[in-house]
Amino acid sequence: MSRHALTFACGSKTLAGTLDTAPGGSGLLIVSGGNEIRAGAFGGQAEMAARIARAGFPVFRFDRRGIGDSEGENRGFRHSSRDIAAALDAFRGLVPQLARVVAFGNCDAASALMLAKGAGCDALVLSNPWTIEADESTGGETAPPPAAIRARYAEKLTNPREIMRLASGGVNLGKLARGVVQALKAPPPPSSLAQEMAEGLAGYAGEVRILLATADRTAQVFETVWKKDDPRIRRCEGGTHAYVDPEHRAWLEAQLLAMLRA
Repeated sequence: MSRHALTFACGSKTLAGTLDTAPGGSGLLIVSGGNEIRAGAFGGQAEMAARIARAGFPVFRFDRRGIGDSEGENRGFRHSSRDIAAALDAFRGLVPQLARVVAFGNCDAASALMLAKGAGCDALVLSNPWTIEADESTGGETAPPPAAIRARYAEKLTNPREIMRLASGGVNLGKLARGVVQALKAPPPPSSLAQEMAEGLAGYAGEVRILLATADRTAQVFETVWKKDDPRIRRCEGGTHAYVDPEHRAWLEAQLLAMLRA
């Protein structure tokens, strides 16, 4: 097993990719979220790719247009389907034994895969899909959904230290009151983005897992606009957006390996 840096074409532009080789016939295509380079959050994707390859499965990562070492204009995740398809073609061309490709995306990379109806991949692992549409009046910031606020308060009420803070006057009562009002609000209607994602996924025939880190705000917002009884959902209790804690990282990699071995 070895790691190779390479380039491949996306139309007239040249994109940068990284291949971790392995003998397996199933491979993992990692789609970066946000404006992250292919190393991912603090190098976590590169480390994960090495571990997946050591388990026997080749892994391909790439920078989409306008990100990292890739040419072109960064037009955001809504316009990244061509990048994903080009990366998939390059992956299959470089690894001739590939019979099946599982795509993994976190945050808006998961959204991009849903909007692209899987972009030609054989299976999808969609983590903490991004469904928030920015509000220009708030500079792109959005308040946490009522369900997320209620969950946070419920957690605090089981923490003796937080109860002591409240009893001793260490809690800002005005902020607490505003939070309670927000928590009592009805859930917002699904965004048009969430509806488009649902429509895209409905047109996909491959196997899908939706991974939700329960301590992540993005996942909490997703839960308010998605069917809670969707059998494809797997929840990582206490997990954060990038699965930084060792036990959560191990959980994520176990989910990926299970899909690769399916």
